[in-house]
Amino acid sequence: MMKDMSSMSKNETTKMIIAVIQAQDIDAAFSALKAVNISATRLPSVGGFLGRRNSTLLLGLNPSDVQKAEEALKKSCQQRIEYLAVPLESAPLPLPTPTPINVGGATIFDINIEHFEEF
Repeated sequence: MMKDMSSMSKNETTKMIIAVIQAQDIDAAFSALKAVNISATRLPSVGGFLGRRNSTLLLGLNPSDVQKAEEALKKSCQQRIEYLAVPLESAPLPLPTPTPINVGGATIFDINIEHFEEF
């Protein structure tokens, strides 16, 4: 079934949020979305800085639910600082130096759905 967005009512799904969430935050994010009655499809993924494990959530939403979903994700996905051992290039011995990096959190894409098909 093909749907044209111009004929849809305001209560139908016309927004999609794609949220890439770090592995350490995914369970909290899923619980926070469930608490506000928003369902999501979870896809395992890998990438970004250091090739860390993460998950991608797909959320099909009514426009009125977008803010609720974004607030739930902001509360449950927090960036944190971890230290990565990086060897000093100028040192006579390859002694690693702890370097702070930001990890965790979420990257959220908010997309308007112009067209979709069900078959």
